[in-house]
Amino acid sequence: MTGTTTPTTRTSPTSQTSLTSPTSPTSPTSPRPVHLAVYDTYADWETGHTTAHLTQRGYPVRTVGPAAGAPVTTMGGVRIQPDLALADLAPGDSSLLILTGASLWDSGDELAPFAVKAREFLAAGVPVAAICGATAGLAREGLLDAYAHTSAAAAYLARQPGYAGAGRYVEADAVTDGDLITAGPTEPVAFAREVFARLDVYGPEVLDAWYRLFHDSDASAFPVLMAAAERGDA
Repeated sequence: MTGTTTPTTRTSPTSQTSLTSPTSPTSPTSPRPVHLAVYDTYADWETGHTTAHLTQRGYPVRTVGPAAGAPVTTMGGVRIQPDLALADLAPGDSSLLILTGASLWDSGDELAPFAVKAREFLAAGVPVAAICGATAGLAREGLLDAYAHTSAAAAYLARQPGYAGAGRYVEADAVTDGDLITAGPTEPVAFAREVFARLDVYGPEVLDAWYRLFHDSDASAFPVLMAAAERGDA
């Protein structure tokens, strides 16, 4: 893909609008942290683009685990000591809650408290971004019934008890509807793009170039990003 062609990822109409957040790096005050949920079997690769570039743009990233003082081990074998326990996380202290995929989402209700916390965030008007198996957890919590959303496949969500949101399912790489971002397991770059758009991390031209470079390996996007970096916009 070359030039400023629209990325191939299909997103909901709301995802095309860059929404200004009071906690964005362009705000006079420092942004509130982004909270990354971590748990055993957490899929390491799904949020690397998201957290790396948010950090570069001034967002502190804090890890949230199931319990205080209890380390978790990712699917890739990396041991993480969470910064805080889920019970201690309040929506008002956060810019965004990120829920990643994990084998545990498909093997019981051990991670259900994270879906409950997502409900608290959405009720408070704080964005939630869920990818891969985390979308199944939100489906079981009933959170997808009122939002346009995507996942690995419509059939995957249809198997989830309590899910009644089939009419809002979108065949897309990533979808943003209001404060909820969802993506399938093969789309960490599209997922990151939606997060950056929702938090107003990059302007439209830079965001388009970022996506084309990291998703499509489009070398023509590199000069755009270099120029933005020189201006302090990337």
